[in-house]
Amino acid sequence: MSENQPRPSLSREYVNMIMDSRRWAHFEPRDGDIIVCTPYKSGTTWTQMICALLIFQSSKFPMALGDLSPWLDLKIESIEKIAATYNAQSHRRIIKTHTPLDGIPFFENVSYVYCARDPRDIFMSMQGHGENQNMEVLIEKIAAQGNEIPPPQELPDDVNERFELWLTKPAYPWEEDGYPYWSVFSHLKTFWPFRNFSNIHFLHFADLKTDLAGQMRRLAKLLAVEVDEALFPGLVEAATFRSMKANADSIAPEASHQVWKSNASFFNSGENEQWREVFSADNLALYDKTRDNRTPGEMGRWLERGFIDTGLAYF
Repeated sequence: MSENQPRPSLSREYVNMIMDSRRWAHFEPRDGDIIVCTPYKSGTTWTQMICALLIFQSSKFPMALGDLSPWLDLKIESIEKIAATYNAQSHRRIIKTHTPLDGIPFFENVSYVYCARDPRDIFMSMQGHGENQNMEVLIEKIAAQGNEIPPPQELPDDVNERFELWLTKPAYPWEEDGYPYWSVFSHLKTFWPFRNFSNIHFLHFADLKTDLAGQMRRLAKLLAVEVDEALFPGLVEAATFRSMKANADSIAPEASHQVWKSNASFFNSGENEQWREVFSADNLALYDKTRDNRTPGEMGRWLERGFIDTGLAYF
């Protein structure tokens, strides 16, 4: 990182029915804070879990993971309550957000951990996510905070039509895709120019699946956390999909708010490439064109496959 290189700047507001990035105005950073800032369905809870295991050196946390590291932007609780939760913590804090880097403040004294996933897998995972979401409870809690609830979004029943819409219609005027959520391509592009910054760290879902222990060691080094070798195998086991699903009631995000029909089903399968038997040839070609236009070259290869499979050097 060069002293003359521009720093990330807060230039956008990401506001929709469930989240509001303006809530970051209430956040007071501390030295050593870890901000987990990932696109949706790309390993957010996995990344939070790994960070918590490394910080506490134990699979037993002071409280449920979703209460320990609540989604700051989510509007189901007041920002005053979320800020109070974080302010009361004396340990090294882990803050969750899905907001792109141009929608959150940049602090020199905290670490940002970005985890990516193949966009096709993100989309497929989001379909199961929606089916498991208890929308009535979610809307009730958001409305209880005084938020206006817009009319329901009308989406096609056919998954290929939904995928085409996701690739071609923006959710925000400065994006080109992502409807009805927001763009995972644009999300990456807010981080990519700063990948050489010493406090911005990149993980990939595929790498975590391929070498969980190695990626946990790598993240520990990036976060300057000393690994207790006697405890480490147990920490790795606690971060496996199998273990997280078995302990879903204490690990699934917002589990204490009853926003899921099944906490265990939040951890649906953890598998990639389920899209191969779902997407049409035309949609696969549209995806390739979109990827190449939005995240060309090395950026697009890394977004799909991570470091290990592409052989790209860590940054």
